[in-house]
Amino acid sequence: MRKNYVFIDYENVQPESIAGLEKGNFYILLFLGANQSKLNTNLVRSLQPLGTRVEYVIITGTGKNALDFHIAYYIGERVAIEPDAYFHIVSKDAGFYPLIQHLKDRNILASRSGSISEISILQKSSLKTLPERTNVVKARLAQMEGKPSTVKTLSSTINALFQKTLSEDEVEMVVKDLCGKGVIAIINKTRVTYLAK
Repeated sequence: MRKNYVFIDYENVQPESIAGLEKGNFYILLFLGANQSKLNTNLVRSLQPLGTRVEYVIITGTGKNALDFHIAYYIGERVAIEPDAYFHIVSKDAGFYPLIQHLKDRNILASRSGSISEISILQKSSLKTLPERTNVVKARLAQMEGKPSTVKTLSSTINALFQKTLSEDEVEMVVKDLCGKGVIAIINKTRVTYLAK
């Protein structure tokens, strides 16, 4: 299962809990500014059970973007070791967009969210019904230029979209639902054709 690193800019976002990150393959780095001497008690209580999956990074220097540069450094450090991990930045600072785009240009999975609840994998993992999952896949396929041309590649695309949290049967159900909704047609059990809607 893919590792998900969550870099929290505590100067910018002060979550009261880490709801949704307790289970799964999440590793949290909480970045604290030099002038931050207190943490929310509820947050500490929710982090404590994660043990070694939580790291506190205390910035000693001050200055504009000091904490942001530290986040960029720690992402680079982790990318060098685990290039296949997913890197989530939790911050309301839109200044992270160039960094995110730079990582994506190098095929590194990265995103920025304004809060923990906005992290895309948490939103996707909360989609329990088949129609919800199918709608997410349908929207993703509509954005793709080079759409998967085989059932195997389509299944891999769906699996990756949901961060490998779905079973083979659940992925197959989404493929069948896409067929049933007239989004795709499967030819000779292996080829995928996209139907105009």
